[in-house]
Amino acid sequence: MRRLATLGLATALFACGGDAREETYAVAGDPFCQQVMPRVEAFLARARQEHPTPGDPRYGGRLVAATIGELRDGMMVLTTTDHGSTQHQQFVNLMPLLDLDENFAPRPYLAESWEVNDSITEIVFHLRRDVFWHDGEPTTARDVAFTYVRATDPATLFPNAAYWTYYIPGEAGVEVVDDYTVKVRLRPHADFLDPWRTLAILPEHLLKDVSPEALREHPYGSRCPVGNGPFVFREHRDQDRWVFTANPAFPEALGGRPFLDTYVYRIVPDQTTLLNELLAGSVDVYVAPRPDQAPQILDTPGLRLIHAPFRDFVFVGWNSRRSQLADARVRRAITMSANRQQIVDALLGGYGRVANSTLLPVHWAHDPAQPYALPFDPDGARKLLEEAGWTDRDGDGLRENAAGVRLEIELLYNQGNQARKRIAEILQVQLRDVGIAVTPRVLEWDALIDVINARERNFDGVVVAWVGEFRVDDSGLFHSRHVDGPNAYSGTRNPELDRLLDTLGLITDREAARPLWARYEQALAEEQPYTFLYFLDRLMGVRDNVQNLMLDARGEWVNVKDWWITGTL
Repeated sequence: MRRLATLGLATALFACGGDAREETYAVAGDPFCQQVMPRVEAFLARARQEHPTPGDPRYGGRLVAATIGELRDGMMVLTTTDHGSTQHQQFVNLMPLLDLDENFAPRPYLAESWEVNDSITEIVFHLRRDVFWHDGEPTTARDVAFTYVRATDPATLFPNAAYWTYYIPGEAGVEVVDDYTVKVRLRPHADFLDPWRTLAILPEHLLKDVSPEALREHPYGSRCPVGNGPFVFREHRDQDRWVFTANPAFPEALGGRPFLDTYVYRIVPDQTTLLNELLAGSVDVYVAPRPDQAPQILDTPGLRLIHAPFRDFVFVGWNSRRSQLADARVRRAITMSANRQQIVDALLGGYGRVANSTLLPVHWAHDPAQPYALPFDPDGARKLLEEAGWTDRDGDGLRENAAGVRLEIELLYNQGNQARKRIAEILQVQLRDVGIAVTPRVLEWDALIDVINARERNFDGVVVAWVGEFRVDDSGLFHSRHVDGPNAYSGTRNPELDRLLDTLGLITDREAARPLWARYEQALAEEQPYTFLYFLDRLMGVRDNVQNLMLDARGEWVNVKDWWITGTL
């Protein structure tokens, strides 16, 4: 299970002490939005009367989050591919059934409890009775069933289909027992609760008549989402901002209304501008500054730098559908030609480490020794390329095959990300040394995602990052049955990987699974669908007036409802 990450995601929060003003709805010219937005206004007015803001000085204020990338998928849970959107679905506007505590153990959230039968073939979730959609309707078991049926419908094109590999799909897999009790059916498998941590629930009463194929473009996602979480959607201006306001009716048992009056997520596609605003004092929190920006943050009075191991890893995804990349020996040679430690030293400033597989350092099966790792070995890379039939036949320093076609690769990366630009440039130099021509090419983020997600897969390689989940299932990335899926950039068709991916997901005993994970990582190294570059710590530059901000592998917004700023009254 993976989400695309915009590495260098730059989030900046502005605190305006005592400024409790809020943006008002810009009613979109769409019948759906014109119908639902007034209901949300009425809900807010009623909720503010029934749940007046406590006199605690922590309540109030306005925070503005500025990032380099749009929330591409907004609140449309069923089509989301990017990390920022998922974080806002989980922690800002919507609610999954459960979340994780500080030790990464499941705990109740929208579901107040659950039971699993002895054979691990049924889960019964009991929902809270005090959660309301922001149009005033109660959140019920019908919403859970609707979301599940749509998520497991192939026509929806749910990006992380591997979530549901071992669940019974469709209506046969879910049963509404009563308004607040829902049963789901599955086959026994490892970490079976994890999908319910990431899948936020959607409102059945608003979306039940929308076909699976139409969900991606429906105005609910980015123009007028109606959530049930701690913050209520107020406005979205494309490529500019999202505005949310505190939900006064958020359950007291879950902490009640957020401390902030207003939370704004802005899109500012330049990290230098974001850093300058932090240093100047107009920005309170900058999420994921570049490691090279860390010294300036550390040296500035009134700021602190927070960092923690995170779930994203940076890699180059190779499209094995391309003739020059179809041979695994070529892909292994590329990785052996890349001095990845040099890249880590140049870019990360000590805030990361070389990666060799999809298993994150926080995963229980991760082996720090990484015995399967391919070494930096240019001479070994040259031998592999010779074996694969790529030699310098005309003496120009670049390799050709028997037909005289040069070994050339176009390497994509996204605009506004200096780290990925430097990676592409470094690889251009390093791979030239073994006779491979690399041409870096920059694309705007949305354009890049469109290219690599398109069924045509019209690219050679791409520098990108995944945000992994605590339950690792790479089927959507590397299993041949998902080769045309949205995340299968590599086009991998490997029977050994297929067998291991099918087996690993079914083993619930971790000690029994550990040696198979080691074999999987070895098979991944041999196939080398990606050149894994590094695991990156998440950094946050924080002003001293920002309180109770938490950062760990769960996410940057994990406790956004508990953030508060001094001097708000």
